[in-house]
Amino acid sequence: MRLLTLLLLILFGALQYRLWFGQLGVPDYLRQLEEIASQRASNQELAKRNRMLLADVTDLQQGFEAIEERARHELGLIGEDEVFFRIIQQDPE
Repeated sequence: MRLLTLLLLILFGALQYRLWFGQLGVPDYLRQLEEIASQRASNQELAKRNRMLLADVTDLQQGFEAIEERARHELGLIGEDEVFFRIIQQDPE
């Protein structure tokens, strides 16, 4: 009976060692949970960026106003009946 108890204790100890310190044990599991949380946060940021890009594409495909606004801000578009004023500040000497 003592031999059986000793064998069971040794087996229990070996299983506990593998659980806490072995490969695919609790520390690996906790590290995987952290990586999953990090990846989910990254995925949410990418999904947000994708939604913004999709909205830009939709605006550009459907409306002339979005194209005109982008041309004004990025390329300096001036319309036919518009007047362009450039104000230059002089350096105080």
